[in-house]
Parts: sequence; structure tokens; C-alpha cells
Amino acid sequence: MRVVVLTGAGISAESGVPTFRDVGGLWEGYRVEDVATPEAFARDPDTVLRFYDERRHAVTFAEPNPAHLALARLEASLGDDLLLVTQNIDDLHERAGSRRVLHLHGDLGSALCEVCGTRSPIAEDLAGRPACPACGRPTLRPDVVWFGELPYGLDEVDVALAECDRFVAIGTSGAVHPAAGFVLTATGFGAATMELNLVESDVSLLFDEVRHGLASMLVPAWVDEVLAAA
Repeated sequence: MRVVVLTGAGISAESGVPTFRDVGGLWEGYRVEDVATPEAFARDPDTVLRFYDERRHAVTFAEPNPAHLALARLEASLGDDLLLVTQNIDDLHERAGSRRVLHLHGDLGSALCEVCGTRSPIAEDLAGRPACPACGRPTLRPDVVWFGELPYGLDEVDVALAECDRFVAIGTSGAVHPAAGFVLTATGFGAATMELNLVESDVSLLFDEVRHGLASMLVPAWVDEVLAAA
């Protein structure tokens, strides 16, 4: 059995990671245009770099919750037959033990050099303009996908969706493309589909089965069902 799981902000929200534009969250007070577009970075790089440094530091205080841990348990059983695709830029899946994780929107812990294209772990705040470890220039930006940029790994995701038996979306709004269309792709290739979400999403009607509730409760229960049937 081959499984593709898509996770969104809802799975990390229970770990204390604010969802996009949460009230009181780290996006509060910032317009998208000011911190999450290439134009914003070109216009005011200092603000953008400080913003992502703050987000990265905040995530270090979060811990994986039972949903993250359950997906790591599923990977331990299925191995390469599970692809975990996440829209999140935190590292909670990895800290829970998942190894085959594809970050569609990049990774807060990674820097991208605008000159040579090298990706490298962030060793110090980007606002301090550290040098790229490859070319030595102070031209690092967050290795995250901003609005108007192409998500990472779409070719790999398309292949996995075409070959999977099950597609499961967890904690996603269904409002962000191309991820919102993954359910249609999976369905078109004959996969069974399920949505696990706190509330109805924009694409709930496209799934074969929908379960509402906290990810920390729904995901472990679903993983137990899968493992029991294996």
C-alpha cells in the first residue's frame, strides 16, 4: 500500500506554531506583501530577514504533538511507501522522527544564497548578513517559498500521487494551490482519499471521507487503523 500524506498549518497549531495570520500570531501586524514576497525582500530585506529569524526562534520552543509522532510511526512501518508532503516550514515532522518529508514551501532552518543558489543550514541569524558557506557572499535569504514563487518538489509529488493507493490531507485549509488540487490528482488515478481537519476545508467535498476534530486525536486513531489492517 502506497500512501501520500499532505499536512498543513493545522497539524502544527497544536504544538503552538501560529497558523497563517492567526490573531496574536507572528504574522500579526505584517501584511503578506511586507514579508512574504520577492518584492518585499528587494524593497526591505532587513525587515524580512528579522521576521523569519523571529519565526525560526519561535519554532524552537514548539514540540511535536501526537499527530506528528503518529505519522513517524506510520513511516516506520511503511518505509518508502509513505511520502509525507508538508506545507509547513517548521521541522516538527523531522523532530518527531519522520525522515521522508518533502517541504513544499521550504524550511525555516535553511538558507538560500541568491547569488550561487546554494542551500545551507542556518547557523546564525540571517539579519546579521552571514556569508554564504559556498561563495562567501552575504547574500543569504530564507529558503522558503514566497507568494509568486514555485513550490518545491512538485514533480516528485505528481509521481507519488499517480502511484498511491491512499491520499490523506491533514490540517489544511484547501485554499492554497497547487496543494489544494492534490486530491483531484489522486482521485483521478484511483486513490482513496481522506481529509482529517478541525473544520471543513474549501475542498472537503472532493474527499471520499472527512473526519473533523483535533489532529492530535484524529491522526493517531487513523494510523492505528492503517497499521491494524496492514
